[in-house]
Amino acid sequence: MKDKNMDMTLLTFDSDYERLVSNISSLWDHAKSKAISAINTELLEANWQIGRHIVEFEQEGKERAQYGKQLLVNLSKDLTIKRGKGFSRSNLNYMRKLYVAFPIVEV
Repeated sequence: MKDKNMDMTLLTFDSDYERLVSNISSLWDHAKSKAISAINTELLEANWQIGRHIVEFEQEGKERAQYGKQLLVNLSKDLTIKRGKGFSRSNLNYMRKLYVAFPIVEV
């Protein structure tokens, strides 16, 4: 009789334990999803702001208009040295286009 009770306790523990693992796993998945969403929002806003800075710099007079031809190339080199990957000329151009397409940020 004792063995049968012990088996029932193990089954209950296994079931409770599996539920615990499942609950923790679900909680982690939800938190991870929210974190990814928050990061994506922040990166989108940062990219928009970078695009805004580029456009505003380009629009500050004719003296800079000539410089503008090399602006993204030079920015790419300098930012890559200072900050690492993610600042290729094409990425900077996409950031610029993002700002031009959506000049007013909506929160």
